[in-house]
Amino acid sequence: MKGERFCIIGKYQFKTPFFLASGTWGLGDTLLNYLNPGEIRSAVGALITKGLSLEPMEGNPPPRLFETPCGLINSIGLENPGLKVFLKKYYPQLKALQTPIIFNLHGKSLEEFFEMAEILSEIEAEGIELNISCPNVKEGGIAFSQKPDVVFELVKGVRERFKGLLIVKLSPVGPVFEVAKACEEALSDALTVANTYPALGVYSYEPFQVIKGGLSGPAIKPLTLRLVFELSKIVKIPLIASGGILSGKDAFEYFLCGARAFQIGTANLIDPKAPIKICQEFKELVEKYGGLPDKNPT
Repeated sequence: MKGERFCIIGKYQFKTPFFLASGTWGLGDTLLNYLNPGEIRSAVGALITKGLSLEPMEGNPPPRLFETPCGLINSIGLENPGLKVFLKKYYPQLKALQTPIIFNLHGKSLEEFFEMAEILSEIEAEGIELNISCPNVKEGGIAFSQKPDVVFELVKGVRERFKGLLIVKLSPVGPVFEVAKACEEALSDALTVANTYPALGVYSYEPFQVIKGGLSGPAIKPLTLRLVFELSKIVKIPLIASGGILSGKDAFEYFLCGARAFQIGTANLIDPKAPIKICQEFKELVEKYGGLPDKNPT
């Protein structure tokens, strides 16, 4: 299809511009219960793993998910088995799908990120997506994403240790534009725009109880669409849209605003077959309308 040229990120080419977003398809052990290998290879450009840390993490106590109007609050708490266990137990099965695997990583310190990058370099992993919305313990719990200089140091250090595809997943809050520029200067290949938005839901009146987490789904699409639009004028590296993509129309609008690939997240939880439908709808829109306008609106 004409849209194939939009699947190039740096020196890397993908069969489709649609990636399965981190944390929305488990660890991969049940993926084939919903999508067969042929469907994955035809509709999914890359699989982005659940967020992985150097050591196992238990995550938050329930409730962990809370539905809101047009959205979902996620409070999983970064639960995962750790990178080494994932590589041993889950990675071989995923690798057999012959679809690029991008490792989403989060760490408590620069050193943890660097150690994971070295491990993935040794196995010649295809790609890394850095989650910079996690606290930097050495900086007193401040998220990496709030300090452009620390982000630059992080991305630069990972780039020195890992030569594959390097993506940074931006936080939608804080000094977003400054952080994006820091990532570009540190030689990130692309930016994911963006992580979930801080949110809160009340799930009990007596006793009064709340859930704090990240908001995803259609509710955040207009906010993230604007971020993509503005960032496309600030950085030259490719943008990967993530936020409320439930249809090919959603993806096409992100494309018109400057995105070159798309992550399907909450839609996977609604319908595991969503990537197939979204990919087909997007293809039809690209064939109907073609590429970007000659001039973007301001």
